[in-house]
Amino acid sequence: MAKHFPELEEVLKNSELVQAVQRVKGLAPAGKPVSEQPEIQKQLEAAGCWAADWSRVRVAEGFNPKRVAAVKFFGDVYLGKFQADEIEADKGVKFPAGVYHSVVCDSVISDDALIHNVGVLSNYVVGPKAVVMNCKTVSATPGTAFGNGVEMSIAIETGGREVLSYAELTIPVAEKVTKNRDNKELLAEYADFVAKYVEAVKSPKGIIEEGAKVLNTAKVVNVYVGPYAVIDNATKVSEATLLSNKEEKTEVLDGSWVVKSILQWGCEVASMAIVDSSVCTEHSHVERHGKVTQSILGPNTGIAEGEVTASLCGPFVGFHHQSLLIAALWPEGKGNVGYGANVGSNHTSKAPDQEIWPGEGIFFGLGTNIKFPSNFTKAPYTIIATAVNALPQKVEFPFSLINSPADRFEGISPAYNEIMPGWVLSDQIYMVKRNEGKYIKRNKARRSQFVFEVFRPDIVDLMIEARRRLQEVKEVKPVYTDKDIKGLGKNYMQESSRKKGIEAYTFYIQYYALNGLKKRVEKILAEKGAAAVKNVLNEASEDPRWEHERKVLVAEFPGKDVKELLQLLVQYQEKIAKDVQTSKEKDDNRGARIIPDYVHAHAPATSDSFVKETWEVTKKLAADVEALVKQL
Repeated sequence: MAKHFPELEEVLKNSELVQAVQRVKGLAPAGKPVSEQPEIQKQLEAAGCWAADWSRVRVAEGFNPKRVAAVKFFGDVYLGKFQADEIEADKGVKFPAGVYHSVVCDSVISDDALIHNVGVLSNYVVGPKAVVMNCKTVSATPGTAFGNGVEMSIAIETGGREVLSYAELTIPVAEKVTKNRDNKELLAEYADFVAKYVEAVKSPKGIIEEGAKVLNTAKVVNVYVGPYAVIDNATKVSEATLLSNKEEKTEVLDGSWVVKSILQWGCEVASMAIVDSSVCTEHSHVERHGKVTQSILGPNTGIAEGEVTASLCGPFVGFHHQSLLIAALWPEGKGNVGYGANVGSNHTSKAPDQEIWPGEGIFFGLGTNIKFPSNFTKAPYTIIATAVNALPQKVEFPFSLINSPADRFEGISPAYNEIMPGWVLSDQIYMVKRNEGKYIKRNKARRSQFVFEVFRPDIVDLMIEARRRLQEVKEVKPVYTDKDIKGLGKNYMQESSRKKGIEAYTFYIQYYALNGLKKRVEKILAEKGAAAVKNVLNEASEDPRWEHERKVLVAEFPGKDVKELLQLLVQYQEKIAKDVQTSKEKDDNRGARIIPDYVHAHAPATSDSFVKETWEVTKKLAADVEALVKQL
């Protein structure tokens, strides 16, 4: 039994790729040789077909020779029944199933497949109703592993956090491998698993599954093309696995280049993008000249125009412009890389061996320059503002704003930026709450589990610790650095920001716990009745989430009863709704001062869908609390 990766025990048993290869390995010669069917051979030759040895070309019972024309056969070939009168090869292009104007070597072509105008189709099994059309070379070498087992240098380009690829690789597994480099037993267990996996997927032939399409592409070599996947007008696809199904089609389109890589279900690589030695997990995409090299993309992450190299990039990362992300260990994802962001100063003029740990929800603004090493894992949902040049550092204040310095202070390096702890909570809560809902709505992944909730125990604990450090300053000063308060990084903080940060952290720590109380009271009333609510704040619980929330409530609200706290929750929620609207109204007010017809071209905050949704949530919560209080 696997000690460190029990989740991998089922992978070999359930892998679509492993099962497909097993089917191919189990193929036995089928049909009857053409050489034993003189009438069929005569018709094929009359249609311009030729074989180096007709005894090695076998056809299914019921084979229709009229569906094969101008084809040269080499080696062992099997042709199925071609009965379908129309197979949609491309948009607006339909042909009857069959094999036309192609060279076929050592391949199996299943029922109702369509092969048309293919320079060489060699050593492939083509599934039912699959299409291969207008390609130069579609070939496979015996023993191909379809790009599995490729070593990716994650976070450190020179090596040190390598991850070996396999088709069903997940972000949690990759994170475990990259972050436990001192555990040689764990690393050996993973390497052993991948070795077994690679051995299991080594195939005697290439595979194009049912309903898949390989079109208008010069070179497709050693590729597993999953069911209903599409390769169309690509530059090159080689040593790759494309997992796919009818509802989650994986596509490689329009000038794209995919080599030594895995594309999982629902992925798209399009518009001249490059994916090299990488894994794109389910429903991620690379487009518009985007480049992904030696990297792992999380579910629902999109890369366009920019470059991602040697990075583990978690789910829901937005990366839509010409930017650089290099040597990042970012399994948490849910962040953004703005245009011109240079998150890639991993070279110290000695070797490219430095790294960054961005942490959950970080926002790299336009034109930022981030020097390595850097660690923002204890500063989730922090914004690094436009054009900031950030020094190597470790920041430990969640929901912060790091901005270019507004002033200079004696004794503080001019290279330091200004940090405002908790600023995102106090001034940009619209972003946090909207993203929380946005990720739920945009999630297409079916196999990965996500925690969409922002205010949860681990994040709240970071806020509690950050608040404590702000509160426990030894001396009140106009300005502070990391020498005064641990976790500020290479930034200074003003006294006004310290006070505001304490206030923001306190509000949302309490809001988190008050929400937990509401859920707990609802549960108790439904299961035990009103009498059981009386001691809910004082009795320890076996529910770890509620126990965390309960302890926060007791610490934050000594002496308050359940009714008071529930009514307080309504006040907190109303403040959040007002803050969300105010945050959006700032854009309206600024825009109207600058753009003459702004109000005519932009919907006001009161019409914003998320602002309206927040007010609806607030109204519902107030009604729910009123109903609960009546029962107590």
